Amino acid sequence: MIDLESIGKTYTRQTGESVRALDDVSLRIERGEFVAIVGASGSGKSTLMNVLGLLDEPTEGRYRFDAEDVSNLSLAARAGFRNARIGFVFQSFHLLARTSALENVELPLLYSDRADIAGLGERALAAVGLADRMQHTPAELSGGQQQRVAIARALVNEPDLLLADEPTGNLDAAVAAEIMSILQSLNRAGRTIVLVTHDPAMASAARRLVRLAHGRVVSDGPIASGDITLAPTVLEAR
Repeated sequence: MIDLESIGKTYTRQTGESVRALDDVSLRIERGEFVAIVGASGSGKSTLMNVLGLLDEPTEGRYRFDAEDVSNLSLAARAGFRNARIGFVFQSFHLLARTSALENVELPLLYSDRADIAGLGERALAAVGLADRMQHTPAELSGGQQQRVAIARALVNEPDLLLADEPTGNLDAAVAAEIMSILQSLNRAGRTIVLVTHDPAMASAARRLVRLAHGRVVSDGPIASGDITLAPTVLEAR
């Protein structure tokens, strides 16, 4: 589904200094994979996530998504592509404080060209175990529940790809494990997931590990099933 070919990204600071954030990155991700991208601070993993999510353009190289070259789309075309095909989950929940969980989840639908959006918000919240919290505001939800709302919002347009950037960074270990087990469940249901994290325990939830250093891929391989030690998903226990 994703094919990166010799991707490079160079930023120019206000001082005029050039920073090479990605250097000759080639990576293929098949539909239905769960890939963790890890690396030290400054390794390029956030920049790679931005390129994958069409939040940033590569300086060089080619990015194909389902065989379509999306390397240099216009701003409007990138926005439309993101809304229809990619869901995002971030470390900060980015929920609107005065609106309900359901209203937060339904926000992306305002920009959708789908003919029928009835019930999509409810379905997304049910998928993350929050069918009984739809009318609660963020202040009435725990941190873990707020992140589940954020995941539901990312899923509401039924995207092909889910990008999760440090989704458990603001959560304690027990709640983080719950969130990661939800991502595992979504992956087992067929969702393609790319996770960026600095936490080896969280990375172990994935099935494949890509390690970056100095903007380059230095290792790429499967994670043995025995390495995945997180508890069974709460969704399977319901």
